Amino acid sequence: ALVRDITARKSAEQQIEYQAYHDALTGLANRRLFQEHLSLALALAQRRETNVAVLFLDLDHFKVVNDSLGHTVGDEMLRQVAQRLRGAVREGDTVARVGGDEFTIVLQDVQTSDAAASVAQKVLRRIAEPMDVASHRLYVTTSIGITFFPDDGDDAETLLKNADTAMYRAKANGRNTYQMATRE
Repeated sequence: ALVRDITARKSAEQQIEYQAYHDALTGLANRRLFQEHLSLALALAQRRETNVAVLFLDLDHFKVVNDSLGHTVGDEMLRQVAQRLRGAVREGDTVARVGGDEFTIVLQDVQTSDAAASVAQKVLRRIAEPMDVASHRLYVTTSIGITFFPDDGDDAETLLKNADTAMYRAKANGRNTYQMATRE
């Protein structure tokens, strides 16, 4: 009999798979995993005739933190934001970092747009709490765009595009707020 310990190989394979689907800085899902989770959520919602909400978040004035305090402080702020986002949603929902200071959330089985707005308000409150980073007390806010399946789109790309547009409207309306997607 020949016995070979493949523990190290299996561990390396798991590490590679994790890196392919997760953001290295925050440990959140990356854009690729977000797209897969959203597509799956939409397929389930279509089959069950339920709703899905997509929240697109962008930190307000994050560039000022990086430019004035450095990327190390900015990176730690992003880690803390990621933890706060995880704590603001249900366990089955998906939180992802899809860009520098851009995050997305997929809320499955959301009954109404008011329920999605309630989550957005919770996120706004959590993010706005002061952060202690490298002996600095920092305050950050976020702007959020919200889309709702099936009302605002029937595929992942359309929902994400409309959420991004709604987020920019939130920024234009003073930041630290959310906006729902509309046909206009």
